[in-house]
Amino acid sequence: MTDAPQKELRRGWTTGACATAATKAALMAFWGGVSVKEVTIVLPKGEIPVFPVAVHEQGDGWALAGVTKDAGDDPDVTHGALIIAKVSASTGGVHFKAGDGVGTVTKPGLPIGVGEPAINPVPRQMMENVVREVADSMGQAPDIAIEISVPGGRALAEKTWNPRLGIVGGLSILGTTGIVRPFSCAAWIASIHRGIDVARADGLTHVAGCTGATSEATVQSLYSLPDHAMLDMGDFAGGMLKYLGKHPVDRVTIGGGIGKMTKLAQGAVDLHSARSQVDFDTLAQMVGDPQVRDANTALDAFKMVGPALAQKVADTALAEVRRRFAHQAITYDVVVVDRAGAIIARAGP
Repeated sequence: MTDAPQKELRRGWTTGACATAATKAALMAFWGGVSVKEVTIVLPKGEIPVFPVAVHEQGDGWALAGVTKDAGDDPDVTHGALIIAKVSASTGGVHFKAGDGVGTVTKPGLPIGVGEPAINPVPRQMMENVVREVADSMGQAPDIAIEISVPGGRALAEKTWNPRLGIVGGLSILGTTGIVRPFSCAAWIASIHRGIDVARADGLTHVAGCTGATSEATVQSLYSLPDHAMLDMGDFAGGMLKYLGKHPVDRVTIGGGIGKMTKLAQGAVDLHSARSQVDFDTLAQMVGDPQVRDANTALDAFKMVGPALAQKVADTALAEVRRRFAHQAITYDVVVVDRAGAIIARAGP
C-alpha cells in the first residue's frame, strides 16, 4: 500500500499586496470614475497576480476600495480580513495614514519611524509604484494620500506580536515579496528579529526567548522582565541566537520544557517536532543511566531519573549555546520548566 500523494499547499497574498491592489482599484475610481471588479499588480519579484475587488465607495474628494485577504493554506490570523484603501488628493507626493484597525509605531527599532502608520517599507513602495502607474495612465499628478484600514484589525492585532513591539491600535501592513508561503518559518524569524531590534532600541540589556507560553510566563516572572524583553522564540532558537550574535545585548535567557531543551542540548537549533527529535541513546549517555534508552519522551526520561536529568540537560544546553553562538558581550543562561511552569533546572549565572 502506498501513501496518498501530499496535496500541494496553496499560496496566499500578504496584507501589503492586498493593500496595494485595493489602492490601485481606489485610484481608478478616484481619477477615472471606474469601479473595477478585479485588478492586477506587479509583485517585487515580477509576478502579476489578480485580486478580486470586494468593496467600492466614492464621495466628494475621495474613493475607496477593499480586497479580502486570501492567505492560501497558511493559518494566518488576517486570512479573510478586508483590507481597505481610501485615497484622496495630497500635495507633494504620496502620504500614508493609519485608518481603523491599522497600528501606529510607538517604539524605535522598527523599519518605520515612531509616530508613523505601521505600513512596512516594501508595501509602501508597492503602493507608490501603483500611484505612479495609474497617474501616468490617466494623466494625473502622483500626489495622493492613502489611508489603509482593516475592519476588526484592532482585535486581530492582539493575536500578533504588535503589542509587544510597541505597535498600537491595530495590525501592521506587511510583506517583502507579496506572497504568503504556507507555514513559512521566515515570517516568524523576521518577527523575532524585529523584537530584538525594539528591545535594543529601548536600551534593554536582558532579553529572553522561550519555547511556549508556560516557560515564557515563568522566565518573565523570574527576572521581572517587561513584555518587550520577551522574544517569541518558539522553536526557532537558532534564528534568535544568530541574530543576537550580530545585534547583542548583555544577557540572554533561554527557557523551555524538558523536551525542547533536551533537543537544544543535543545540538538542534530548530526545535519543532517535525525537524528535530530527542536521541535517547545520547541522552542515556549524557546522564549515565541506560534505562533512559527505553523512554518514549524526554518527560518519561525525567520521570525515570529525576531532577539530575533536568540539571544535566540545562548544563549541556548552556554549553551547546555557548559553543555555537559564543559572543564576548553576551551572558547566556538556561531555564527548564515543567508543564505547570515550575522551574526544574537552571544553568548559568
